[in-house]
Amino acid sequence: MSDSHEFDLIVIGAGSGGVRLARMSAGRGARVAVVESRYLGGTCVNVGCVPKKLFVYGAHVSDELEDAAGYGWSVPMDDVSFDWPTLVANKNTEIERLNGIYGRLLENAGVTIIEGTASIRDPNTIVVGDREYTTAHITVATGSWPVVPDIPGKECILTSNEMFYLPQLPKQAVVWGGGYIAVEFAGILAGLGVETTLLYRGDLFLRGFDNDIRRFTEQEMRKKGVQLEFGVTIESVAAENSHYRVKLSNGSVMETGLVMAATGRRALVDGLGLTELGIELSDSGHVVVDDYFQTSVPSITALGDVIGTPQLTPVALAQAMVLSRRMFGDGKGEMDYSAIPTAVFCQPNIGTVGLTEEEAREAGYTLRIYRSEFRPMKYTLSGRDERCLMKLVVDDKTDRVLGAHMVGPDAGEITQGLAVAIKAGATKAQFDSTLGIHPTSAEEFVTMREPVT
Repeated sequence: MSDSHEFDLIVIGAGSGGVRLARMSAGRGARVAVVESRYLGGTCVNVGCVPKKLFVYGAHVSDELEDAAGYGWSVPMDDVSFDWPTLVANKNTEIERLNGIYGRLLENAGVTIIEGTASIRDPNTIVVGDREYTTAHITVATGSWPVVPDIPGKECILTSNEMFYLPQLPKQAVVWGGGYIAVEFAGILAGLGVETTLLYRGDLFLRGFDNDIRRFTEQEMRKKGVQLEFGVTIESVAAENSHYRVKLSNGSVMETGLVMAATGRRALVDGLGLTELGIELSDSGHVVVDDYFQTSVPSITALGDVIGTPQLTPVALAQAMVLSRRMFGDGKGEMDYSAIPTAVFCQPNIGTVGLTEEEAREAGYTLRIYRSEFRPMKYTLSGRDERCLMKLVVDDKTDRVLGAHMVGPDAGEITQGLAVAIKAGATKAQFDSTLGIHPTSAEEFVTMREPVT
């Protein structure tokens, strides 16, 4: 570390990856600053994972109230009411609490927090407002931002950013997209009583997930009342009085109270001055880095959503740990992107880790597929028509479990444990020799004996 600069590291962006990098590097004795123009915690804490899951919990309460009668509870549904502003206000209070925690974590680690928008003047200088700061290293961790397709009326379309602060719920809503965010928000809105339609240009949503999971989720979402329209996209949106007219690619027109686009995210690099410094951007606009997060400028690195790796908070956190170690630790460490577990908090939830059946077959494996579908025990008394799907993808030659996939209550919680086993290279025989916890849904993963293919 050199005294010729004010800092050893300046991190641009105080999202999950940026905060972790700053804290870990400061803990290794580096002089670190973080620059943030919006809010501490980035997308995940403020307009992403955390508030999204709080909304999912809120939306699921309606199911719990309906199921109560089967367990002897009298809940007059005619008297039940929901107040959206209360949910939003309580969510805001929790997010403000988390913002404060992030601030204290940085301050306690000795990190300098600089509020404002940064631009990079040269490989060792950033500018924030009318101040210049010099540093030995710069890391770009600015994340990503929602994209709305350039169609007539795009100014009428909301993104996930605005949905978290929506003043009131409409009676009808259209969600445009087919990924995590679209599927999750469609479930949230429907669970809160909004007549919800999800539109997606492809033949089935959640591209990249196991096909059995995708088809099963489609069935379950339709049961929840979400209208799913595939093979169609929006051509224009027009505001008319208190509603919107949505013209679709199949020639039909819909009227709705809200249109939300979850049609992708772009790397947030505007105004940083990266191209002027000669830093290469990919065709998709992401910062190009090597395996160790190094850009084409030696003193500048980048991590997280801005580099185009899987847009998941734990990925950014892991990248930060590796980069801090390499810059200020023993110089070792590298990322392993295999078997990344993930969840989609639709209703019911999806949890998945490892290879899909399609990926495994494409990779040349000869497979045994184990699959089980059943009604969760919780719904046997309530009579709810919701089912659970569990699936294991096994290499027939080595008996190794290549992938585990689930749709059902607490799928994310269950899959986290399975991820450890799959990361460790567990075999189907080891799954079989593991005693189940009875009665749980999770035990099904260690009791599936007969392959379906």
